[in-house]
Amino acid sequence: MTIEFDGRPVPAEPSQSVGAALWSAGIRSWRTTRIGGAPRGIFCGIGACFDCLAIIDGKPGQRACLAAARPGTVVSSGLGGAPGSARPATPPARSKAFAAASEARARSEAPNRSGALAAARHDVAVVGAGPAGLAAAATAALAGCRVVLLDSAPAPGGQFWRHREGEAGNHGYRDWSVFSGLRSIVEERVDYIAGATVWFAGAERAPTSQPGFALHTAAGRFEAERLVLATGAYDRALPFPGWDLPGVVTPGAAQALLKGSGVALGREVVVAGAGPFLLPVAVALADAGIRVVGVYEAGDPGGYLSRPGTLATAAAKLGEAAGYAAALARHRVPYRVRRIVVAAHGTGSVSGVDIARLDRHGQLVPGSIERVRCDAVAVGYGFTANLELALSLGCSTRVGADGGLAVMVNADGQTSVPGLFAAGEVTGVGGALLAVAEGELAGAAAARVVATEPALSRRELAALRRRGARLREFAEAMHGAHTVPAGWTAWLEETTIVCRCEDVTYGRIVQAVTDLGASDARTVKLLARPGMGWCQGRVCGFATANVTAMLCGRAVRPADLAAFAHRPLAAPVPLGDLAQG
Repeated sequence: MTIEFDGRPVPAEPSQSVGAALWSAGIRSWRTTRIGGAPRGIFCGIGACFDCLAIIDGKPGQRACLAAARPGTVVSSGLGGAPGSARPATPPARSKAFAAASEARARSEAPNRSGALAAARHDVAVVGAGPAGLAAAATAALAGCRVVLLDSAPAPGGQFWRHREGEAGNHGYRDWSVFSGLRSIVEERVDYIAGATVWFAGAERAPTSQPGFALHTAAGRFEAERLVLATGAYDRALPFPGWDLPGVVTPGAAQALLKGSGVALGREVVVAGAGPFLLPVAVALADAGIRVVGVYEAGDPGGYLSRPGTLATAAAKLGEAAGYAAALARHRVPYRVRRIVVAAHGTGSVSGVDIARLDRHGQLVPGSIERVRCDAVAVGYGFTANLELALSLGCSTRVGADGGLAVMVNADGQTSVPGLFAAGEVTGVGGALLAVAEGELAGAAAARVVATEPALSRRELAALRRRGARLREFAEAMHGAHTVPAGWTAWLEETTIVCRCEDVTYGRIVQAVTDLGASDARTVKLLARPGMGWCQGRVCGFATANVTAMLCGRAVRPADLAAFAHRPLAAPVPLGDLAQG
């Protein structure tokens, strides 16, 4: 099929996003920033960063990485208007092809059944259909609860099991059998609503004086006696000179383009950052025929050896890592540890990066920088949890082993708020298998009061808790081996962009602390405007909090990180939906 971009045809395939179709056609940027007029396109690939905003079918402010490409879709970049504007000087004309396609879609779309579901009260509501959410929903449903599963994505699986629509086989995805089993239970027993982004959640009292929750989505308002939050996470990025060039993306974006739309990130790709997620990304790219120039790990996997007891209980993880190592060797992809991207170069798009060595303390080794040619870079340092709903509902938080903010829960996923449970990456990043275990425990606990029968036996619960504890212990060892380098701020220049939305530089953050007296991240946010743009601090929050703490000579506090995670609304919402409440 064909879509239209700034008046010219662009080929697209079914199940591709608009952003993926543009990227496949060699179009890497389609808007400029409001202040500096810098080019922007895809960065996170999953709707968290808002870099890929475009005017789609006449509607401004649409995220191209989420919008589905359909025959006749009309995309306007707005680049012909004023510098930095995402809106053209005049509204885009709707072509005959667009008008015909819109009418055809209106006739063919089936009635949405979510209205009837929203009118009924459920026993348990689960937000997020990734590993943790699927496990929680399936477990509660098997106990006899009426469960509604709300997810922002068009298909279940989350980022870990992301796949193209219509794919039947596992296509090499890890633990696909686990996903298939959970999905079958959900399809049979759960009211699953796709494309239902929860933009607000509120606690209320049910007629029985039991805790209750109301969830507001574009698909309607849903009520439940118990709530499980499994909202997942997205890639964590650290700024460096040139990181805002088109072609520099997160590893998750590389996976989303390839898994979700079948689009290659580039011809010669550098994969860099910290964490085991770099390995499956690099292998997937190489398997797709893309030349992976190298994998550059800032941490040191040798750190696992400092916890031999933990390592001994993770035979499956070791086998998984060995499989990735063999695949990289087969594709002749070099894997380098204690290496980090300190700068990206290019005119209009990335054409190369500077790689530097780190010492065992995470500091830059002088004179170690080398230039590597590439046309795309996937770089990330672990993950940042989606905490908007948890924080708005009053959940207590802590700084996790990876330095990020996480929801505090007990062994069964109970948060500090009665009736509210959390599972998966929001409780601390630990991988899919840990998320599934936590989801089962949270689903069983949420169902305990309202279920017609126990979700799990005492023996099953005890075994699951032990398994979760082992996986959590391994996750902590993983974070220790793949830690964010202690000296990462050393290569920031005064003009280095930290906040991609508002073009806030490192120099302005330094000025807010040293000249204006800011002593916490929230004050820096108010004085220098990082986190005040489209993404509301989702991308720059971690970096700004850490830079602020470093300049103030102290460790990062939960309040520093929470300053960029507290949002009255968890997601963008049209005024019409807001008015209907």
